[in-house]
Amino acid sequence: MAVTVSYPGVYIQELPSSVHTITGVSTSIGAFVDTFISGPMNTPVRVLSFADFEAQFGGLAPGSEASYAIQQFFLNGGSEAYVVRVTSVGGDDTPATPAQIALEDKAGGSILLTATASGAGAWGANLRIDVDYGAADPTSQFNLTVTEIATSGSATTVIAKEMYRNLVIDAAQPNDAATTVNAASQLISLATTGSGGSGQRPAETGTASAAVTDFASLDVVNTDTITVSLNGTSLAATGALSATAGNPSDLNSLATALQSQIRALTGNPLPNATVSVVGSASGTAYLVAKAGTGVAQDILTFSDAAAGGLATKLGFTSAGSNVQQYALGGAAAGAQALPGGADNPVTGDDGSWNPNQIPAQWSTTDGVATGIIGDPVAKTGLYALLNVDLFNILCIPATMNLGDTDAFAVATAAISLCETRRAMYLLDAPQAAASRDTVSSIMSWLDGAAGLRSANAALYFPRMDIADPLNQQRLRAVSPSGTVAGMWARTDGARGVWKAPAGTAATLAGVQKLEYALTDPENGVLNPLAINCLRNFPIYGPVCWGARTLNGADQMADQWKYVPVRRLALYIEESLYRGTQWAVFEPNDTPLWAQLRLNVGSFMQTLFRQGAFQGSTPQQAYFVVCDATTNPQASINQGIVNIVVGFAPLQPAEFVVISIQQMAGQLST
Repeated sequence: MAVTVSYPGVYIQELPSSVHTITGVSTSIGAFVDTFISGPMNTPVRVLSFADFEAQFGGLAPGSEASYAIQQFFLNGGSEAYVVRVTSVGGDDTPATPAQIALEDKAGGSILLTATASGAGAWGANLRIDVDYGAADPTSQFNLTVTEIATSGSATTVIAKEMYRNLVIDAAQPNDAATTVNAASQLISLATTGSGGSGQRPAETGTASAAVTDFASLDVVNTDTITVSLNGTSLAATGALSATAGNPSDLNSLATALQSQIRALTGNPLPNATVSVVGSASGTAYLVAKAGTGVAQDILTFSDAAAGGLATKLGFTSAGSNVQQYALGGAAAGAQALPGGADNPVTGDDGSWNPNQIPAQWSTTDGVATGIIGDPVAKTGLYALLNVDLFNILCIPATMNLGDTDAFAVATAAISLCETRRAMYLLDAPQAAASRDTVSSIMSWLDGAAGLRSANAALYFPRMDIADPLNQQRLRAVSPSGTVAGMWARTDGARGVWKAPAGTAATLAGVQKLEYALTDPENGVLNPLAINCLRNFPIYGPVCWGARTLNGADQMADQWKYVPVRRLALYIEESLYRGTQWAVFEPNDTPLWAQLRLNVGSFMQTLFRQGAFQGSTPQQAYFVVCDATTNPQASINQGIVNIVVGFAPLQPAEFVVISIQQMAGQLST
């Protein structure tokens, strides 16, 4: 901004710099599209490790090829990926639906909230909700705990837990239950529904007494006894519970006595039972008893050994005092259905895809291809990646289990998306119609799928075998894309995107064997067709032994023959696209052209110094032209500024020829 002078003296004026540093973009962000156990549908989720993936999408599943591919991606050097969960809906197939449960008031007459799993699928049956009134204001607020569990036999493991405190049902309040939970929960969403109104609370889980305001009126005497039942089954006669000698001095003392004696029942059936006090003597206080087994899904009930005993005095026998843990999709295992609590369960459904079914058992009507492709307008399926700022390597391993027609449709859509987004697609050959793990079969298939040839796609052969943790570490044949994508990422980090991701350094971690052992002559047949071979060499083990795009067949003589050349070009394009946005709407004249030459030239010079180009001098390696020769008046009148950037890429040494000549007949001197 120009300085306005008004008095004699020195004025300081800050001038804008012409330097706009262009930063290189990432080159190895993976993208995976498939069906998974859990997770949000048609929403790209960023994961930074396999542990992230397990937390968001449930981990490995026999019916999910991408779950294994993602594991291999991170094992081989990948560090960032976007995962899109799709549903296998097509034709008359059943769509995937999320599990739900309605939360009623204590009397069981009004539905107050509906809890819905964060993603569709049967996994929602593993979600449990606990409600307690131990809030800052126990008379009007409640706490809500959401737990995701996993069961194996009789063992129960807590996978994730979320706690939300001091909630109310009132949309006008900042601690409204639905607003609070929906803003933070990764497991459920809440909706205020039914006939419930503001100020009400869902029934508390566990066994609650009546409110106790006058402890002395209980008149607890040593003869008062309570019979303890677990899930409706009375415990042994020795389970009759006696109050301690004399009257406990307060409710806390009684809670301690009850808890100690429940835990001391013959046979120690309830070693983790809890009896807690909610509220205070100055307000409203009462007891809540829980069995404490597993994830607190079992219910304690109490009855008097004699009429008018302690259970009645405490209000443990009133209707609605025993409420099971809320289980999405239905009743929790082992819990009683008692007044109040859960209602209107909706069982989560995986749709036509079964995560426990091996892919070879898919029927031809499962509609997996339809779900994977999705809709570009609705941004579902692989088009959900349109919402991602940047991804570089797209993998859809499920094509391995599709028929040829469906696989072609998926690959066509994937290649088109990658060409639009300046990304690469790792194509996995379909195996449903016939095995493509022989030289002749992969050649025949690619010949019939010639329409898939693209500079933005690459094909690797054969499939590989990895140990399957879900099947006692037996070998499982998996598609190459996830492993290769991770190896690409590792090579980028170690050498740069201009280095061919192939050779003895391009080892394939986690691969125990290849489905087909290639010989040199067979490799020599496939390589000219742009089929990148995976080989197993002594000392080195499984390695990648090819670096061509699908336009890299010798007969095509394409300029984008090699993967590193194409990926370097995409890297430069994306970096310059993002790094020159500042120039839009700037005056289109000599000063702008000079600034563009300076900034683009600086970026290219940095790449030259890193060894990305051929040539020993910058003039031999690259050029940047932006002047009157590229911007005639006609272009200026149209609002166009033209920048021409050229570079001399490094071509990989695909063939190393050693010439040996015998020295004979040498005369001595």
